[in-house]
Amino acid sequence: MPHRLHLEQFGPVHALPVLHYRLEFAHLVRQAVDRVRPDCIAIELPSTLEGPFLRGVQRLPQISVLWYDIPHTRKTETVYLLIEPADPLIEAARLALEREIPLKLIDLDLDRYPQHQDFLPDSYAVQRIGLAPYYLQYCASAGAPGSDPDSRRELGMAWRLQQLAASHERILFICGMAHLERVRQLFDRPGAEPLTRVRREGVHLANLHPDSCREILGEFSFVSAIHEMRRGPLPQEPADTAHALRKRYNALELIAGGKQEVPEETVLRQAIERSARHVGGAGEMPDRQRIHYRLFQEAARHYRHETGEQLHLWQKRAFFRFARNYAALSGQLLPDLFQLLAAARGCVDDNFAYAFCRLATFYPWQREDAEIPTIRLSPEDIAGNSRTIRFRPRQARPGKGLSPLQFLRRRREKRPGEWLEGFDDPSLCSYPPEDIAIEDYGRFLKKKGAKQLSEEQYRVEPFTASLLDGIDMRETLRNLHEGRIYVREQQRVAGGVGGIVVVFDEDRGGERFPYRMTWLGEHDQESDMAFYATQPIDNVVGPGICRCEYGGFVLSYPPRRMYDIWHDPDYAFARGKHEVLLLAALDYTRETHVVYAAPRPPRSMFRQLAARLGKKIVYIPLGSLSPVKLKKLRVLHILSGRDKREIANEYIW
Repeated sequence: MPHRLHLEQFGPVHALPVLHYRLEFAHLVRQAVDRVRPDCIAIELPSTLEGPFLRGVQRLPQISVLWYDIPHTRKTETVYLLIEPADPLIEAARLALEREIPLKLIDLDLDRYPQHQDFLPDSYAVQRIGLAPYYLQYCASAGAPGSDPDSRRELGMAWRLQQLAASHERILFICGMAHLERVRQLFDRPGAEPLTRVRREGVHLANLHPDSCREILGEFSFVSAIHEMRRGPLPQEPADTAHALRKRYNALELIAGGKQEVPEETVLRQAIERSARHVGGAGEMPDRQRIHYRLFQEAARHYRHETGEQLHLWQKRAFFRFARNYAALSGQLLPDLFQLLAAARGCVDDNFAYAFCRLATFYPWQREDAEIPTIRLSPEDIAGNSRTIRFRPRQARPGKGLSPLQFLRRRREKRPGEWLEGFDDPSLCSYPPEDIAIEDYGRFLKKKGAKQLSEEQYRVEPFTASLLDGIDMRETLRNLHEGRIYVREQQRVAGGVGGIVVVFDEDRGGERFPYRMTWLGEHDQESDMAFYATQPIDNVVGPGICRCEYGGFVLSYPPRRMYDIWHDPDYAFARGKHEVLLLAALDYTRETHVVYAAPRPPRSMFRQLAARLGKKIVYIPLGSLSPVKLKKLRVLHILSGRDKREIANEYIW
């Protein structure tokens, strides 16, 4: 939007104050060029670097590094200049070359440049309030200009602007916010050409290694890629496919002639192309807050395809609240990449943080092979310090065939369609280790439900003659002013806990979990089970072995009593598959209570129905259960024939 732009004018000079390596100011440069239509662009860089610098600008969108050595008495110091797209000086030089506008580098070449420690709000404030109040507030906080280590540079830039003003009518000057006011005052005073180096030897240009792009860019790679794509016509939005960073086996691919590999770079680039269209209108300044949101959404998409887990609303809310508070502690409006990764790891898990990091640090145009030498740099080479964060993605145990990249080295087909031959047995069965885990969790939910009932069935009264079941400290402290002690009596709960219903997703659309099944227990230690899940044919992981994801299930003990609940006409009035599970639990349980663990409590009519049957529903919010444990339980494998149990451990992890 035009109101965000602010230019300081003195003589023919239109000056844009900027913060270096910030996306918002790179976009303001484009607006300034369109408004001023300059016949000359001057930037805050020394002319001794002009040749290698322009070659680096012409290589964009590939990122380059300009470097040279400064000899000292004790050791040689190396100076690096990153030529990346989201920097306002680089954007100004790039526009000058594209539109054939004369470009002048007017800074002085010094061996050492003073380090400024200006405590400024982050650049996102410009997105909300515009540059004018941002810059005016900076000038007010900086105070009157006085002696400064940069005074020699500012004298030189003011003198060179005076020389350019004699031959140009409209000069666009791009410089750091800390220098502009002093350059403006010096421009109106007579000056002399400063003594400075007119040539520097040993200036090199190198291609930045793709791994270094993940760590040292001023704006992290996802932001730079968004800016680069929005410089021209927006790319066509890719189709919403199920491509993931780690592609799963799919039976339809096998029928079509084998597993189709999708390169990781293609998946990541498509995520960036989708996001570029949703962070602002055409020609508008990209909204950094929307960029963070799109990054979260795309990382959640990849996480879902890789692990089969859906991110819930409460996890998204916790992520952005944590990231916001973390940024506020460091005096920022929005979090940086490190804070986003910490929020991803803490609010979801390491697998999500790893997927988030891979996407956030991917820059699609960078290649290791280039026409110039490639250089690797670390954060210590650029800034002298760094912060470290480690991920421990969930994986198989050591010794189970892990590659050096820590991905599972699964068995592959020897020929296309080989695994489909394993489905010749019409009988279906489960994988015993998963049965044991489900039964254990069912017993845990029974104990939790019984404890919840017990906590509900108690009364508190003042101490008279008996301590009953003990002193109730909370009630005693609450009525401390009375000077009396309150005791608690725990009343016995009549009846035990029978059926268990766990609902992960109600699947109100009926499309995500279309597969329905009723299984009978194979022995006295197993419950009867009914569930709805994803289609087995969508994820074939071995010969006669399919991987599914539960939408919900019901457990009923003792076994061998449950009919096919999905075709029972008594349950026809249920509004969804989750209600069918609850009706079956009430119908088949021999105990008084049924545990119902779900995102939302059941409708009131089910409590009335349970009361008419002499039973009671104990509701446990799904959010109160361990998300780590639920993730492990949601995956099940369906085997085509009992003989597959002997080989299943080679394909299941």
